[in-house]
Amino acid sequence: MQKLRCLAVIAGCLFMISCDNFKEHKLEISTVVVPSVASTNANYVSNRAPLTPSPLIKLPLGAIKPGSWLKESLQRQADGLMGNLGEISAWLQKEDNAWLSEDGTGSWGWEEVPYWLKGYANTGYILQDSLMIKESQIWFEAALKSQREDGNFGPKMVSDRDGSQDFWSNMIMLYCLQSYYEATQDQRVIDLMTNYFKYQNSVPDDKMLSGVHYWQTLRGGDNLYSVIWLYNRTGDKFLLDLAEKIHRTNADWTKHDNSLDEIHNHKETRDGSEFPEWYSKLIDWHNVNVAQGFREPAQYYQLSKNKEDLKATYDDFKIIREYFGQVPGGMFGSDENARPGYSDPRQGVETCGMVEQMNSDEHLLRITGDIFWADHAEEVAFNTYPAALMPDFRSLRYITSPNMVMNDDQDHSPGIANSGPFLMMNPFSSRCCQHNHGQGWAYFTENLFMATPDNGLAAVLYAAGSVTAKVNAGKEVTITNDSNYPFTESLDFTVNTSKPVKFPLYFRIPAWAKDASVALNGKELEANPSVNTYLRINREWNDGDKITLTLPKELSLRTWEANNNSVSLDYGPLTFSLKIDEEYSKEDSAQTAIWDSKWQKDADVSKWPSYEIHPASPWNYGLILDKNNLEDSFTIETKSWPDDDYPFTVDAAPLVIKAKGKRIPQWTIDQYGLAGELQQSPVKSEDSSETIELIPMGAARLRISAFPVIGEDDNATVWNITK
Repeated sequence: MQKLRCLAVIAGCLFMISCDNFKEHKLEISTVVVPSVASTNANYVSNRAPLTPSPLIKLPLGAIKPGSWLKESLQRQADGLMGNLGEISAWLQKEDNAWLSEDGTGSWGWEEVPYWLKGYANTGYILQDSLMIKESQIWFEAALKSQREDGNFGPKMVSDRDGSQDFWSNMIMLYCLQSYYEATQDQRVIDLMTNYFKYQNSVPDDKMLSGVHYWQTLRGGDNLYSVIWLYNRTGDKFLLDLAEKIHRTNADWTKHDNSLDEIHNHKETRDGSEFPEWYSKLIDWHNVNVAQGFREPAQYYQLSKNKEDLKATYDDFKIIREYFGQVPGGMFGSDENARPGYSDPRQGVETCGMVEQMNSDEHLLRITGDIFWADHAEEVAFNTYPAALMPDFRSLRYITSPNMVMNDDQDHSPGIANSGPFLMMNPFSSRCCQHNHGQGWAYFTENLFMATPDNGLAAVLYAAGSVTAKVNAGKEVTITNDSNYPFTESLDFTVNTSKPVKFPLYFRIPAWAKDASVALNGKELEANPSVNTYLRINREWNDGDKITLTLPKELSLRTWEANNNSVSLDYGPLTFSLKIDEEYSKEDSAQTAIWDSKWQKDADVSKWPSYEIHPASPWNYGLILDKNNLEDSFTIETKSWPDDDYPFTVDAAPLVIKAKGKRIPQWTIDQYGLAGELQQSPVKSEDSSETIELIPMGAARLRISAFPVIGEDDNATVWNITK
């Protein structure tokens, strides 16, 4: 299916539905698979020749402001761990920091500073927080002043083995500097990047993205992104040569017949068994490398125009999910590195992997215009990411799983790949995720709306917020989405403009929204938008015009055949988990951090506790289902919206689904302290039927999201006791 969608995007196919009865009102309505690239946006920078045209165009940082729960999330992020990490993390201390030194040396200076700055600075500009902007400026100034005569900048990271530069941390800082430029138009960013890329272009191939430095050779797509970003602003032809060099020296994500030696990550199989033949299909199986590296062929496609490059990205996405992603929530069970034999829903993914996957989805949405990537970004954002953080955003955990009934400081290996307290909500721990998590909601906010080639705007990711942007021949308008999506079906958009202005406005129709409808100023339009298309409304817009987009939710069931026929329940973009009462236990962060955690000597540990979360109610339920009549199996209840605007908790979730289930006594905590692995469904249980509650998966920090199915006939199996 994804292959067919990929080919449709490549072909740029359009399906138009004309509505002649609206012409007298100067209203043109159509549906398109991808916005047409026949024209070029006159207001915002998009791909210039010879690159493939951009069907969707990112708006500058600060153009989009969040509302409702998204604004609350960003504010909690600013007040929580990310906003205060500069006072906690040893890597962010200013003394002896290589990012602040004049010669690029210092004890602290690798990925942590730019990882943190991606979320911190962007959140500051989105919220217009003057203190955060002022603090960010210290690091931007240091980075801009760090450029050396040869063009290199930042901390000196040179291997003693082959003399090659580690470009990885600079790739992340370029992201930060690009955002800073979007917000300020500081010409020094363009100058630094130009000189730096001239330096990179002079590096011999055998020293460029050298495999001596593990991370950079898998993540060269980030470097490629910045090169294309600069080319679109300067047109310097040498940047196209550098783009070719980066792709040439990056790990080959298009290659699907890799030898075991060619595969980069730590490799392990269950009980030491042989690696299956399919393991050769990816060049790397580390969860973050996959979540961010798989998009590189599609990024290079913008230059190569080779359809096989674009297809490779779709294929990579499918491969990791075919073998490790037969679970709800949009991610895949790799813990740290995906291991053959470990694909149960109790396997998890790093918080880093979640936010990098969302970022990749947003990139690919802009490159292809394919609604698939927007749908997937929302699936991860709404169902997987929120539960990785404490509700107050003051701590997070390294690993989060679709089926997860224990959050503690114990070592759960080899049940999960990592040895140590990797399920703990700890603000001092999980070094990469501790610094990197902040980009998740910040980047999501920045991509709610995008510009289109015909000088219009597109609402592509849905959450409350507003965009102020230029349309037509430079006229500025503001469009506000006032809704509590994804918890509501109606999205109310209001257009504000000082004078009437004509431009096209696009709305994404998700794959799950079968009976979508739209009304203009209270009058329903005869649009009949179909799924996986954009509804395009082109008209002269007046101040106060209101568009109501209704996306009716339906209950749907996904059966995960590869995971013992377990099932998950969806309601529109939301997946639902068993409501498990959560018992929180406050712990000493200094005693529960992982081995490489580092914090400042004067950090107040008492202000930043860690938390264990234990189940205070049964969790080992299977669902009783009538698959042919789902409405008879479930009752949907709507609760009042939370006063604090934060719906991602057990008690505040505004949607609850009542279901019938039976406990499975044989399904217990196993020898590794994890929910026992699933066995075949349907399963026989002698327990009595009970009414159970399901809540949105993102609100459940303890969760069963992939359920066994209860059966009564001869096909039902009796499970073995969990060991």
